[in-house]
Amino acid sequence: MRVGAGAGFAGDRIDPAVTLAERGNLDYLVFECLGERTVATGQARRLADPTTGYDPLLAARMSAVLAPTTASGCTIVTNSGAANPVAAAEVVAQVARRTVDRPVRIAAVTGDDVLDAVRRADPVLWETGRRLSEHDDALVSANAYIGADAVLPALDAGADVVVTGRLADPSLYLGPLVHEFGWSLDDWPLLGAGTAVGHLLECAGQLTGGYYADPVTKPVAGLADLGFPFADVASDGTAVFGKADGTGGELTMRTCAEQLLYEVGQPASYLTPDVTADFTSVTFDDRGSDRVGVRGATGRARPDELKVTVGFRGGWMGEGQMSYAGPRALLRAQLAADIVRERLDRVHGFDTRGIGVEFIGAGAAFRGVVPPTEAPEVRLRVTASAPDRETAAIVAWEVESLYTNGPAGGGGARGGHTEVLAIRSCSIPRTVVRTEVHTVDVTTEVHA
Repeated sequence: MRVGAGAGFAGDRIDPAVTLAERGNLDYLVFECLGERTVATGQARRLADPTTGYDPLLAARMSAVLAPTTASGCTIVTNSGAANPVAAAEVVAQVARRTVDRPVRIAAVTGDDVLDAVRRADPVLWETGRRLSEHDDALVSANAYIGADAVLPALDAGADVVVTGRLADPSLYLGPLVHEFGWSLDDWPLLGAGTAVGHLLECAGQLTGGYYADPVTKPVAGLADLGFPFADVASDGTAVFGKADGTGGELTMRTCAEQLLYEVGQPASYLTPDVTADFTSVTFDDRGSDRVGVRGATGRARPDELKVTVGFRGGWMGEGQMSYAGPRALLRAQLAADIVRERLDRVHGFDTRGIGVEFIGAGAAFRGVVPPTEAPEVRLRVTASAPDRETAAIVAWEVESLYTNGPAGGGGARGGHTEVLAIRSCSIPRTVVRTEVHTVDVTTEVHA
């Protein structure tokens, strides 16, 4: 079977997915659009408006690909449901009514929202070592990483589109493999092999040279028209990866090797909801232009607990920026920072421990490691924590006031303020997580 990567994160491009939908000859097209912070922000949006909480680009993605995928019999699987898979399924149904001339079945998978269960369990948060009840911040969300078994009932029901919440990234791909090949959910070596396929595909354009590219050491051509990857997977879990002919980027053993290790702390024990995958024996072989074979992944029994992403309201963050150029640009930017920092403290009562200063262009990425260096132009960025929106807005105001009250030559002031969501993690027994499937059938008159 052939499965393609339609997206690797929430803000990913849409046109490479259209290419795969129209001429990729796919059995499945997968959109991975959910991260730890995006699911929490989805929950925050849903609290403000119960009809929202799904990926904001969901309608645009489905409008672009639903007609060609349904025409070819390709099934879409996506975690774009984020905090509200049921509402997301209705969005897909609305798109289907506009763009598709045949019946469409949409399935929403729920159950990853475990807020009540986490409150009852009061687990220890990994980052702090303290129990949930010992934290003062307002709890917004708790979403468990569910696995491939959660999507099997939707696929068994003949869904054309499966929309989930916090389905683990490789599980988006493993679910279709288990469904198509009839793999047992305790065949750990096969599940480990399928997880490797999903992990290699889950970041989409990273596998075809996007995040891999470096102009000097690893030049990649055609990045403006980067093609997203697909995999031809055999029933034994081996696969050959490729991309559509004529698209930009490259798919090589080197791009695959980098992606295999991406976000993998222990290659011998990569924990997912489905399996403890072992990538240490994975091998790649060159199959020609933009074609790479993979084999060797295996696995052991899955963890007894599921990881949970917990979101807290963390106040507000104000931001202001100003540019300085020419002789002594860094010195003038440092003086400007001192002025803003003093006024936020003395005039407005900000906690100085929550004030951050960056000198972009003079070593901001290495602040705290090496001192800033003189540069022909420096972009000052000041951030500060605040308890509310109004207080956060003061930061941009103070930076903008530097136009006439600060060092010479400042320009290009910009600012803003955003609500902060603190993201932490814990785990709960998988036995307390119950997933369900809700279907929406769209029946349209087939055009002659």
